[in-house]
This record gives sequence, structure tokens and C-alpha cells, in this order.
Amino acid sequence: MANHKSSIKRIRANATKRLRNRYQAKTTRNAIKKLRNTTAKADATPLLVKVISMLDRLAKKNVIHKNKASNNKSKLTKFVNKLA
Repeated sequence: MANHKSSIKRIRANATKRLRNRYQAKTTRNAIKKLRNTTAKADATPLLVKVISMLDRLAKKNVIHKNKASNNKSKLTKFVNKLA
């Protein structure tokens, strides 16, 4: 166990941030799956905007790498544009 007050506080803060990051990452992954299962372009377009926003937010906070976010956005945009 840590001895310094600041390191004890850091452990608590890291645990809180870890839980928040896991929740946001899982929520984003579920939104991506929902978008991938969409068959109508009218339904997929507003969902794409939300997913892109989520990915940008995760990349900004370094929860996921910025290139991974960029690759996901590119692939999802191509997917939505191919829909009828």
C-alpha cells in the first residue's frame, strides 16, 4: 500500500478514471455495433454523427488511440454511404 497522501489520492483518482473510461469505451463499442447492424441509411445517418462524436471524445481523452478513432470513423462512414 502507498504511504504518501498524494499517492493514495492518485490511486483513488486512477480507479475512478479507469471505471469512467471503461464505461465510455464500452458504450461506444455498443453504438458501433448498433450502427453496423443498421440496414437503412435514414436510420444510420444520425447514428453515425453520434458515434463519430463518441470516438472523437475517446481519442481526445487518450482512451483510444487517435488513429484507431480515425480508422473507425472512416470505415463507418464508408459503410453508411454504401447503404441504400
